[in-house]
Amino acid sequence: MIEVFFDGLGVVFLWLAVEYCLRRETAESLDEASMVPFADDPEVARRVELATGKSVKAVAPEVVKSGWINLDM
Repeated sequence: MIEVFFDGLGVVFLWLAVEYCLRRETAESLDEASMVPFADDPEVARRVELATGKSVKAVAPEVVKSGWINLDM
């Protein structure tokens, strides 16, 4: 019986923690955050815009500068 109490207490604590972390977020900021994974690839960003009708603030991929080396770590 005590396990059920602690399980319920854990669920309530998790719910309160998520509510606390998201307290300042708006629907617009959460919607924009959901589009972030598509922002670094302009081709995918365009397809997502066509499919969802939502605009994706795409960022141009980093261009290699002459004399510089891009390292993947």
